[in-house]
Amino acid sequence: MDPSTIEIRPLATRDELRACVTLQQQTWGEGFSDLVPASILKVCQRIGGVAVGAFDPQGRLVGFVFGLTGMERGRTVHWSDMLAVIPEARNIGLGRRLKEHQRHIVRELGASVIYWTFDPLIARNAHLNFNRLGARLAEYVEDMYGVTDSILHGGVPTDRLIVAWPTHDEEIDQRLAEAEKAIASVDCQSAPIATDEWIEGAAGAAILPHCVRVEIPTDGERMLSECPEEAALWRQSVRRGMQWGLAAGYQVTAFSIDEPAERGYYLMTKPARGSTPSVRL
Repeated sequence: MDPSTIEIRPLATRDELRACVTLQQQTWGEGFSDLVPASILKVCQRIGGVAVGAFDPQGRLVGFVFGLTGMERGRTVHWSDMLAVIPEARNIGLGRRLKEHQRHIVRELGASVIYWTFDPLIARNAHLNFNRLGARLAEYVEDMYGVTDSILHGGVPTDRLIVAWPTHDEEIDQRLAEAEKAIASVDCQSAPIATDEWIEGAAGAAILPHCVRVEIPTDGERMLSECPEEAALWRQSVRRGMQWGLAAGYQVTAFSIDEPAERGYYLMTKPARGSTPSVRL
């Protein structure tokens, strides 16, 4: 599919709104109970929400992004709730284009940050969020949505990373530069993996390393749908490593992939002394 032929614009007609509901069903499963109905997709756009579709030359909906705008501690923020792309339109940068279109709309509304969640077991989303978009980890939440009826969630607890994405280019540029530096760092690429055994040993250490890694498999989507028992074990491992890192003062700077080993690694680094977050949470 030629990405240059895909048009990105707000959902408008009844047929487009219904096609978005159908795409949700195709993505999360026919029995998924948290579908956003056509009525909400329509009315949200009147009050600062985003319901944007990606259309091929024949007018077929091949992707969409949906989010809501609101107030948080006196400032305007946006929550990006859903993003989906049909299988044949993946890996051509469409997800990123949808997010950038959303950011443009939200920035015009006066919002300084966009939040969303993703499953920490999904490597391609970690790569997109930290290495391509320049998002920052805001919070790790255990079982955020409960055990759902979606085929994508595997019947295991829905732990999620909440990320914050600034709407201004300068802050994103800073985050992307930090991610690029971490990926290129030999120290980060060879940093210790935050396993239970390593964490126990580090408990008495006077000085912790600048960088630690949290490991995930690169086939998380297949594992969740086909091997839920294995996914549950990885869920616990990632939860312990990530929560320990955050409690110890680390932040996720980038995501590294070792394709031959079929493993991905969250690169968690200690902020430089005196530095301030690039996104005000």
